[in-house]
Amino acid sequence: MKAIKVISKSADINALEMQIESVSQPVAGKDECVVKVLYSGVNPSDVAAVLGKFPRAIWPRYTGRDFAGVIVDGPEEILGKEVWGTGGELGIRVNGSHAAYLVIPLLAVSEKPITITMPEAAGIGVPFVTAYEGLRRAGFPKRGQWVLIFGVNGKVGQAATQIATRLGAKVIGVEQGGTGYLGHSSSPVVVINGSESGVAELVMEITGGHGADIVYNTVGSPCFEVANRCMAHGGTQLFIADRAQKDVPFNIFYFYRHQHNFAGIDTQELDVVDCAGILDELKSGFLDGSLVPFEVKEEHILPMAQAHDAYRRTFSGSKDKLILKIQE
Repeated sequence: MKAIKVISKSADINALEMQIESVSQPVAGKDECVVKVLYSGVNPSDVAAVLGKFPRAIWPRYTGRDFAGVIVDGPEEILGKEVWGTGGELGIRVNGSHAAYLVIPLLAVSEKPITITMPEAAGIGVPFVTAYEGLRRAGFPKRGQWVLIFGVNGKVGQAATQIATRLGAKVIGVEQGGTGYLGHSSSPVVVINGSESGVAELVMEITGGHGADIVYNTVGSPCFEVANRCMAHGGTQLFIADRAQKDVPFNIFYFYRHQHNFAGIDTQELDVVDCAGILDELKSGFLDGSLVPFEVKEEHILPMAQAHDAYRRTFSGSKDKLILKIQE
C-alpha cells in the first residue's frame, strides 16, 4: 500500500520534492478507527500547504485533506462502512488522506450518501465545508434574500450556490468573462461579467436597489471595493482566500453607516470531527438530489504516480475536480 509524502515545502511547484512510499495498515487506538482510503481529492489548499503558505504545516508529511473509503479497523459495528470526510488538520499538521490508510476519531465517522460514488464523495469535502461554514457564519440566507458570489464557477463558489439556492435564496454570480454558471443549482443563477465595469450598479439594478444580503468573496482583495458597494444595509461579506494579498482601502464611515459585517473563513480551524458534523448536515441534500457532487470524469481520476501532475494542474487553476485513486 502506498502514500504520497512531501519531504519539505517548496515555493516552486516544479521543484517540490514528493515521493511515494509503502505504508502498512495502522492499528486503531482507543476511540479511533482506520479508514482504507480509496479516493482523495486534490484541493488548492493542499497545494498552498506544500508551497509554504500555511505556517502551521509540519513536514515531512503525507498530504491531502479530503477522502472517501471504507472502515477496516475499529469497533465491529462500523467495520465495512463507506465513509467520506475532510479535516483542517489533515495533510497539514498531521498525516493526511493522500495515503492508503487514515486514522480518525470515531466521532469523525460520517457515512457516505448512497446516492454518490466514491470518487464523487472524495471531491466534496473542502469546497462544500468551506461554503457551508461561510454561509453559517453569515446566519444562512433566508428564502428570497440575495446572495452574490464572486468566483461563482470555482468549486467553493459552486458549492455556495448549491447551498444558497437550496435554502431559497436568489443568487447572482460574478465571473471573469461573464460565462454562464457551470454547476448545479435549485433555481436560476444570474451571472455578471466581472471583467467589465459597472458590476455594483448592475447588482443594484437586479436587486431593485436592495443589494446583496450576503456577498461570498472567494477572490479576495481584487473584488473588495466593488463587493462593498454591492452589499445591502446590514449585509455580510465573507472571505476565504486572497491570492493577490494586497492592502485594500477601508471606509469606516461607509462600513458602520451601512451596518456591514465581515467574516473570514479558515477551514484549517475545523478539524476532522467538526467537518464530519457539517457533512452530516449536508447529507440530506445529496440524498434528495438538491445538492449534487462535482462532475468527476474518468480522465480526472489519476493514479498516485501522477500526484505531482495533479498538484501542478491544480496550482495552474484547473477547473477540473482532480481525484487521486489511492487503491482499489
